[in-house]
Amino acid sequence: MAEILDGKLVAQLIQDGVRAGVGEMGRRGAVPQLVVIQVGENPASTIYVRNKAKASEAIGMISRISRLPAATSEAVLLGQVDALNGDSEVDGILVQLPLPEHMDSFKVLCRIDPA
Repeated sequence: MAEILDGKLVAQLIQDGVRAGVGEMGRRGAVPQLVVIQVGENPASTIYVRNKAKASEAIGMISRISRLPAATSEAVLLGQVDALNGDSEVDGILVQLPLPEHMDSFKVLCRIDPA
């Protein structure tokens, strides 16, 4: 027999658990920080990025958004990813897709250090 899943309830339980973990990290002096990089001005991406920032902040994380013009070169974007990889204050990097046509999304995403 099928059971109906209450997605909102499950999402709230997950958020509550993450919020508790973030709070514990904060008490130890290590508030997690997420940096989202958006290249260009895709309206749907802008909404998504804004919502990610709100969600991160709602659970106690630090959220930063780096917006780059669509004409930014791939080399500049890779340089920013490298800089964030080396920043001990940054715990997560999210590169918002889609990227402009002149960029290789796979190459950029692979540049993010999973550690």
